Amino acid sequence: MSSLWSVLVQREIVAQNPWSQWSLNTTKKTERRCWTDEELSLLTQAQWEHRGISRRTYAGMVNVALYTGLRLGEICNLRCQDIENVQGVACFHIRPHQEDGWSPKSAAGTRLVPIHSQLIQSGIMSFLKPEQHFLFPDLPTSSEGVRGAAFGQAFSKLKTKLDLPAEITFHSFRHTVSTKLRNQNASFRELWIDRVLGHEASHRSQGTINYTSSIDVQNLKSVIEALEFLTFKLDIPER
Repeated sequence: MSSLWSVLVQREIVAQNPWSQWSLNTTKKTERRCWTDEELSLLTQAQWEHRGISRRTYAGMVNVALYTGLRLGEICNLRCQDIENVQGVACFHIRPHQEDGWSPKSAAGTRLVPIHSQLIQSGIMSFLKPEQHFLFPDLPTSSEGVRGAAFGQAFSKLKTKLDLPAEITFHSFRHTVSTKLRNQNASFRELWIDRVLGHEASHRSQGTINYTSSIDVQNLKSVIEALEFLTFKLDIPER
């Protein structure tokens, strides 16, 4: 009802939405939060256990999540061809995959995300192999067609084993990146951060849309390079 009346308000058919403050969901919602430095340190010491998904893939995906803020689905569906050199900067190109039937969460999700120097130093480029389709090829696809569902379940078991709270999930890496960037002292424009994270700009004017689509990659790189995690060092095994 609220959604319907919101449309009516937008079309000026009614003056206000009487359903806007109603909430009939009585289930207790777990609010996700950021990782603390102590929790990140604990994660680096954890033992990854999964028969089909290697520790190498686990370490690679966690490093990508923490140094880019990419969503789990975006990481799982990265293809080797999605790593591009743009203006001399190595980037992840998040975009629809027609051949796989996958696309980002929204239009703003199609974007370039510079690859952090720490990721390159850790060996993320070693995942690139000739004739290999996906960057992380050992991730299975579920019967529902979701690539990486098994990884998500295994990661949940890992954090439970580490006695981490329910508020911490894989998506918390994204929360951590967003919070870290928005609390930086550097003079980053909000639009640059939104562009890196694939968020819709809060003010959707035509000028904002045009500006967001033409942000210089060097500016995006400066945003990414501001990420620093002193207690996190999860090495990516060679095999």
